[in-house]
Amino acid sequence: MRKKSSMLVLVSAMSVSLLAGCGGNNDGAQPSATASSSGGTSAASKTIRFATWDTGDALKIEQDIAKKFEQDHPGTKVQVEAYADGFDQKLAAGFGATNPPDVMYMWDFPTYHQSLEPLDSYASQDASLNMDDFYSGLFNYGKIDDKLYGIPVGFTTRVVYYNKKLFDAAQVPYPKDGWTWSDFQDISKKLTDKAQKQYGFGVRASNDTYDLQGFVWSNGSSFISDDGKTIDGYMNSKETAESIQMFGDLVKNGSAVLVGGKGQQSGEDIFKAGKLAMWESGIWPLESFKAAGIDVGTVEMPAFPGKPVKGVIAESALSIAKDSKQKELAWEFIKYYASDEAIKMRTADLPVRVSVVNELKKDQDPLYKPFYTMLERSDNTPAFLLNAKWNEVNRQLSAAVEAVVHGSVAQDALNEAVKDSQRFLK
Repeated sequence: MRKKSSMLVLVSAMSVSLLAGCGGNNDGAQPSATASSSGGTSAASKTIRFATWDTGDALKIEQDIAKKFEQDHPGTKVQVEAYADGFDQKLAAGFGATNPPDVMYMWDFPTYHQSLEPLDSYASQDASLNMDDFYSGLFNYGKIDDKLYGIPVGFTTRVVYYNKKLFDAAQVPYPKDGWTWSDFQDISKKLTDKAQKQYGFGVRASNDTYDLQGFVWSNGSSFISDDGKTIDGYMNSKETAESIQMFGDLVKNGSAVLVGGKGQQSGEDIFKAGKLAMWESGIWPLESFKAAGIDVGTVEMPAFPGKPVKGVIAESALSIAKDSKQKELAWEFIKYYASDEAIKMRTADLPVRVSVVNELKKDQDPLYKPFYTMLERSDNTPAFLLNAKWNEVNRQLSAAVEAVVHGSVAQDALNEAVKDSQRFLK
C-alpha cells in the first residue's frame, strides 16, 4: 500500500520515450507472453499488464498471485510491471501514449479517473465478486461523481504504536481505547528521558497532510467544506489550528523529538531502536517492529474532550484502464486479486473482506483490533476527493504544517496558507 502526491505529467516525445523504457523490462516484470520457437508470441496466449508501486517482499507476493492466476487461467500471462517510486510518471506516460497497463494499483482517482474504466456495471452484475463481503466504507474512496473506478484490495487505518518495555520501566500503564490527547501528552512527558536520548513520541519533520485529517476531524473540523468549495474557516479554523499546534508544542516542550528531517533518523527506526515510546502510523511498520524484537502494542487514536475519535483510511484499489484491450480478462484478474485466497497471501495491508477477517480473527487480535476499530470511525471524505484543485491548495497547507512543527504558530501559518490558496478555488 502506498500514498504519494499525485503528479500530472505532460505527455510528449519524452513521455513516449519513457514509456518505451518501462513497458516490458521493469525490475520485477515477468515475461510478457509465451515465446514461440521463432521468437514471436504464441497466438493462443493472452497477456494482461499489471502495474504496481510495490517492491521487495510485497512485489514477490504479487508475482506469486499473478502466477496462481495464470495457472487457473491457461493461456493467460500476467506481466507484472514494478514502477516503484516512478509509478506516477510511468502511469501518466502510459495513459498519454494510449498504451497503459490493463490493471493497475490506484488511489489517486481525482487525477486519473478520466483514463479509467467505470466498474459499476462489472461489480453490480457479477455476483461472484460478493460486494457485501467488503467493508462497505472502502468503496467510497474509489468513487468520483458517484462512479466506481476502483475495487478495494487492501487498506490501513492509523493507530498509536507503543513500546511496552519502556512503559513497564517507567511504571506507566499502557494506553487504552478511549484515552484522550491530554492522556497522550502526559504519557509522552513521563516517558521522555533526554539523558538517555529517549522520547515519548516522534513528530514528523515533514507531515503528509492526508494523514493529519484524522486529527482535525476528531477535533470537529476539516481542511475543506463538505461541498469542496471553501477552505476559509475550515483549514484555518480554531479547531484545525489546535490539532496542528499540538504537535508543534510537543516538540517545543521537549516531550517529543522531531524525526525524519534532513540528517535525522525516521521515527520508525528510532522506535525500533527502543528510543521512542510511542509512534503513530498505519499497518506498514508492524512486522518490522516485531522483527526488531520490540514488545509492541497498538491502541486507537486519542480523543479530544467530548468529541468522537475520527480516522482516515489509506486504501489500495485495483483499476482497469479505459484503453485496455483486455477488459474482461482484467476484471477476472481483479476479482482473483480481491478473493479470499489472494488476500490471505498479502501481508503488507489489512484484509478488505469481512469473511477473511472473521476466519483469521484479525479483529480479535490485540495488535490488529485497533485498526478495525478505527475503520468504524473513518467515515469522513478526504479533501483530495472533494476538490480537483486540492493538490495546489495542499502545497500551501503542507508548508504551513512544516513551519508549525519547527516552531511557528499554527493559527498564523494556516491563515497565511488559506490566503495563498484562495486563488485555486475560484
